[in-house]
Amino acid sequence: MPLLASLQVGTIFIIIVLVALPLGAIVFAMGAGNALQGPVHAVSAEVREEEIRQMIQARSDRGVAKGRPALDVEAEVDKLLASESGAAGLGGDRALREEIRQLVVARNERRQRQGKEPLDVEREIERQLRELENLGQ
Repeated sequence: MPLLASLQVGTIFIIIVLVALPLGAIVFAMGAGNALQGPVHAVSAEVREEEIRQMIQARSDRGVAKGRPALDVEAEVDKLLASESGAAGLGGDRALREEIRQLVVARNERRQRQGKEPLDVEREIERQLRELENLGQ
């Protein structure tokens, strides 16, 4: 009697799973491995703004199709870009601001021990945040 005919259905399923799953994982890793490590391309501000405009226009069109009033696309784009530029800065990060404050206070204590004039804490925090924002440029 052939070997395959003598095995039960459950045993065949277990063998298939034990062979097919590892084989499928190997094939996936070999095929998709390079796709996951592709280069990231920066998008210019103009292209990004146009894509946002298209997204808002599509949202407006869907709303009109459902009976809602049309959105003011330009106003929505301006609002999104304005809120994004304000939130994108490091000044909005409270934890970072507090850490810089602690460093400035420690620096002031050290300056006072050396007989130097202390720095204005708030101005120094803003200066350091600006430096950090411009670091990659």
